[in-house]
Amino acid sequence: MCRHIAYTGTPVTLHDLLYAAPHALLEQSYAPRMNKGNRLNADGFGAGWYVAGRAEPVRFRRAQPMWSDVSFADIAPVIGTGCLLAAVRSATVGFPVDESCAQPFRAGPWLFSHNGRVDGYARVEVKLRGLAGDAPPPDARAPVDSAPLFALAVRRWTAGESLAEGLAGAVIEASRLTTGRFNLLATDGHRMAATVCGDTLFARRLPGGTVLASEPYDDAPEWTELPEGSLVTADPEGHRVTPL
Repeated sequence: MCRHIAYTGTPVTLHDLLYAAPHALLEQSYAPRMNKGNRLNADGFGAGWYVAGRAEPVRFRRAQPMWSDVSFADIAPVIGTGCLLAAVRSATVGFPVDESCAQPFRAGPWLFSHNGRVDGYARVEVKLRGLAGDAPPPDARAPVDSAPLFALAVRRWTAGESLAEGLAGAVIEASRLTTGRFNLLATDGHRMAATVCGDTLFARRLPGGTVLASEPYDDAPEWTELPEGSLVTADPEGHRVTPL
């Protein structure tokens, strides 16, 4: 499984969010504590963040392990943002270790990450991609099972659904075709949404914002584990949980 994290609130640096904590995303790439079925998340990583005056988020992705990219670590302390989504990847057998498969995916103002897998993907890929429509965004064409889930969400967001409605709808549509682990996470630069479906997700309120993460980046007691089968919405003021 992969690990992902999102934040919205008072601007902080990428280093603060991804490197500084004792069990930050960097450490989760080589020593995750809650992964299911694998010991490393070494098959790529990515981060997307928002910059004032720019309509689309900035994004950085690599096919290499996060711990091996010293250049990204070098610039992280000088990049500040009020909203970020980042992920480290453990590729499911059968999918390439390729930058196009590293997340977050991006379309317009949205960033998206999938922690999980689509069971029997070869059997349902055509149907999933068919549900996504005729003109999916470029990232939705990636050769990985997360891509059509992203396309389903984008189709719904473009049609006017909220961030949370789009994620919930994508999970429901996929679940009608197959089983899987569908922990989805997304942001539009102002708020965040996530589904808890097959893997862990935690929330934490900070003095200046809110974090959603696959696993806590430290041992502080303020982390709240979110229940399986949940739809989560969050903004700088905190998070709310409803049934998925």
